[in-house]
Amino acid sequence: MELIDKLRSLPQTLKKNWKTPPEGRFVPFREITSVAVGGMGVKFIVYCVANMIISIGNVLIGNTIGIKPSAMYVIYIVSILSGFPLTALRANMIDNTRSMKGKYLPYILKMGIPSVLLGIGFIWAPYEKMSDPVKCAVVLLFNIGFQFFYNFYNDAYESLINVISPNTIERTDIYAVRSVVENFSPSIAGIFLPIAARLITGNNTLYDLRVYRVLYPPMLIVGFAVSMLVYVNANERIVQPKSRVIQVRFADAFRAVMRNKYFWIISLAGWIGFLEGSFGQILGWMYNYQNACSAGQYALVTAIYGNASLWPNLFGPALIRKYGKKKVLVVSNLMNIFLIALLLPIIRIKGSGLIWVLLACLFANGLITALGHFIGPSLNADIRDYQQYITGERIDGMFAAVGLIGNIITLATSSVLPAIYERSGLNEATMLSLGIKSGNVYDVLYDPTYFTHICSVLIIASVVGAALNVIPFFFYDLSEAKQKAMVSVLKIRAAFEDYGNGITDEEGLASAKEIIRTAEEFDGRSPVNEKGLRGKEFKAAREINDNIVISQVVLAEIDKFNTPEGKAALERARAIVAAGLDGFGSVASADIGEAKRLPKETHSEREIRAAAVRDAREAKLAAKVRSKYFADGLKPFDMTALNELFEQRDKNEESIKAALDNLKRENKNGDKAAASALRAELASLRTEKKNIDTLIKKETTDYTLYNRAAKPYLSALRLIEENENYIKAAEAFKE
Repeated sequence: MELIDKLRSLPQTLKKNWKTPPEGRFVPFREITSVAVGGMGVKFIVYCVANMIISIGNVLIGNTIGIKPSAMYVIYIVSILSGFPLTALRANMIDNTRSMKGKYLPYILKMGIPSVLLGIGFIWAPYEKMSDPVKCAVVLLFNIGFQFFYNFYNDAYESLINVISPNTIERTDIYAVRSVVENFSPSIAGIFLPIAARLITGNNTLYDLRVYRVLYPPMLIVGFAVSMLVYVNANERIVQPKSRVIQVRFADAFRAVMRNKYFWIISLAGWIGFLEGSFGQILGWMYNYQNACSAGQYALVTAIYGNASLWPNLFGPALIRKYGKKKVLVVSNLMNIFLIALLLPIIRIKGSGLIWVLLACLFANGLITALGHFIGPSLNADIRDYQQYITGERIDGMFAAVGLIGNIITLATSSVLPAIYERSGLNEATMLSLGIKSGNVYDVLYDPTYFTHICSVLIIASVVGAALNVIPFFFYDLSEAKQKAMVSVLKIRAAFEDYGNGITDEEGLASAKEIIRTAEEFDGRSPVNEKGLRGKEFKAAREINDNIVISQVVLAEIDKFNTPEGKAALERARAIVAAGLDGFGSVASADIGEAKRLPKETHSEREIRAAAVRDAREAKLAAKVRSKYFADGLKPFDMTALNELFEQRDKNEESIKAALDNLKRENKNGDKAAASALRAELASLRTEKKNIDTLIKKETTDYTLYNRAAKPYLSALRLIEENENYIKAAEAFKE
């Protein structure tokens, strides 16, 4: 009945919340629709460019352009290695972006244009007139371009889900809607590609470059145009002080991410579970080598199998609300191990119905696997909230740079699966023993005995991979309630910092007051047993339990300067600040080894020791920067010029947006003179923006050096100011 009532009221709910988000949420339905439909445009670009990215077995590069496998492997390695510095550059750009549009949205425009141009250039390059070495060089150069521009574009879109809302459940719901809608793009492309190939070439081949030259450029251009719905209508909602100027040094951000335990848990699961997908070729092999069904039946089989990834987008959010991401992820992974293992007896079934039994098992496995993939983006968003919670800075981009470790591991493990193929019987010796004198080693799979043996080995390898994959998630304890608690603390910190800096934000201060009031109300209460509850009773119990968890974290934050570790940190900070910019080096300097020898028996001792080690490292790095760039001593950095430049750029961006809107209107009205004047105005505004950005770059470079040189002093000053802001805000709450 509750579901039926929701469906009946859906039109009214959509109308009511089209421009205004529902109560307790942050994103209106209009914005969700723009992100989902705009995502279709992004996925058209992804569909095209992903086929141009070099990889072992790439059909477009290998079969169509004609680059040999050995050469393809070499340029694959070079392309991957080139991505390391480019990814680091991308991470640093994202973490230091300050724009009215946010961290990611500006790059959907800025990186989308070169991505489309590179894609069109790749397809229309005259490979027919090139020698093999020239082909390899051209493909490599395009791929280096894709490593930066396309990966930046795709990452900006995918990462938007991390910042579109501070509510983890809302992020999951938006991702579900987005996934359902955006995945129409590859489906549409997959339907039309073989039809177009038939019309263009007169046969069924997909290995003719003319097919891609006709289809891909329109798909890229239309995809970019549609993706602008995301750029124009979406918003980022990062909880941080309005008065904070963000300037993150690459090395500092890298070290900060290295301390994020949840990042390592998620990454480790993928790295050690790389064998999980080893069984993925069995369905195709069953059709190609064992004649398990007709071509028409196989088309139906692949369509049904591909449909498995749709359903988690529909029921996934409900499961997460009920059980939480960790439980759903662990249980789904355990079920995945069972379903993969179930393939072992299935492939030994004799008879014509084998393909359908195999499909049933693979469909269930695909559904469970897709559920895990569905949860992934939500987990990644949560660990970025955690990063901001423990470090005080939002450094999303650096996760991609640290994630390069995964690329190195992938390169190291990429030879494991081919070795398993070789050892299980996919080799020339087996081929010759079966009397196969020509062809390739995969012809071994025509033999039923070897087919069963090789598939069994791959299934066992997949079971091992799936089992390893699930182990790290048992140590993942970042629940939905903890995520809400962290966001509550971030709101308090932002409101208190702005209040202490004289920034008027009545809404933020009121929100902080309500968070603290609720925390005090639920302090000391016992959790409610949720077992057996349904509907509204379950929601009420879950809300009470979440508030209890939130109250513990919030009250610990409010009281943190009264703990032994908090008092010790304040005492040290006051000593550093008292020494001033000229003398803090002698106070802040400390031996890292001595810091590591501090006691660590209790929680407070461990916290004090960890802080001492971080302080010692900061002091050592700061001393090096001072000796290199500030031989004449440090002077306070004047933020006036930088703040004025940021204000000028904000106004400039507003003027550009207004001019674009006016130009669109005048073009529609047919007023050529007004349109010409507006184009001239836009050119002038864009030149002005370029000049402002140049000045900002210079000022931020100076500011970065100052921050690095004075890091212990500035960290101490911020800690003292934070304590004072908490005291001021607490006094204000009493009024």
